[in-house]
Amino acid sequence: MDKEFKLIIDDVNGTKQISKDQLKYVLECEGEDNEEYLFEAARAVAEQIYRRDIYLRGLVEFTNYCKNDCYYCGIRHGNVNAKRYRLTEEEILGCCDMGETLGFKTFVLQGGEDPYFTDDRICQIVQKIKERHPSCAVTLSIGEKSYESYKRFYDAGATRYLLRHETADNEHYSLLHPAAMSGENRKRCLYNLKEIGFQVGCGIMVGTPYQTIDHIYEDIVFMQELKPQMIGIGPFIAHKDTPFCDEPNGSVNWTLRLLSVLRLLFPKVLLPATTALGTADVMGREKGILAGANVLMPNLSPVNVRGKYLLYDGKICTGEEAAECNVCLRNRIERIGYHVADSRGDHPDFVK
Repeated sequence: MDKEFKLIIDDVNGTKQISKDQLKYVLECEGEDNEEYLFEAARAVAEQIYRRDIYLRGLVEFTNYCKNDCYYCGIRHGNVNAKRYRLTEEEILGCCDMGETLGFKTFVLQGGEDPYFTDDRICQIVQKIKERHPSCAVTLSIGEKSYESYKRFYDAGATRYLLRHETADNEHYSLLHPAAMSGENRKRCLYNLKEIGFQVGCGIMVGTPYQTIDHIYEDIVFMQELKPQMIGIGPFIAHKDTPFCDEPNGSVNWTLRLLSVLRLLFPKVLLPATTALGTADVMGREKGILAGANVLMPNLSPVNVRGKYLLYDGKICTGEEAAECNVCLRNRIERIGYHVADSRGDHPDFVK
């Protein structure tokens, strides 16, 4: 094992801080012994707080319409090849009904920034989910909104919000998004959500076009300032109908190493092993858990629309029924020595 690598991991684990040079060394220093030392340290931190519990979030992808034209995204407004759909309120509620039957305690409503789903519609859907499933948590992942909109969603019963900041560097952000969007506004949204009282999730894609280690380090600094309750990262995977169609995919190895670094820096954070990680590597989700992740987000959406919500190419689990996917995922978790927790999986600071 590389002595310098071990010293860095021990230092990061002890201080909960990392320098840019240390991050560079951890990401670039090769060797299976080094990796396993990092992963083992991250697992130990996760187990100290969460034991070997893995939390499931039932994902309902309810619309793939989006007003934005983000250059990496398969459901971008400008993709004329996307087959658009919207779930009805009853279809969304049906997904949640099925989800609780399967043991899910959290539902994540995710969609593009679709003007059809006004604040009134979102609030009504959230309220009805809470009426039917009062013990379950409702998470929203529907993009940039005003402070007032976020407050309405919170008052309606949504208590978690996922909004990847994508990159904390404004110049890099401008290379990934059209001019109408700004990194400053994205950050402002996250701080607004925190102020209102949401459990907040931010995150990045690893290996996006033009990304450097400096950018990743800036992301970590931003996360340390924001103090999110959840951090979602996964490898960048290109979509054939975007301006980045010919860009190389992000590194699974770097994603796993960064997951572990984040676990050491943010011991309590809820850290998903993402679908993108499972798409990039057939054992990606298991590897993510073994690198310190503790959340999985299986799909509850109807099978007939899953293949239409494609942010990137090759997405897994688009043809399986939710019940089938649920059993498969639970078995895979058990095989690596972990188990699905029968709880909402709140961040420890929010457990009453």
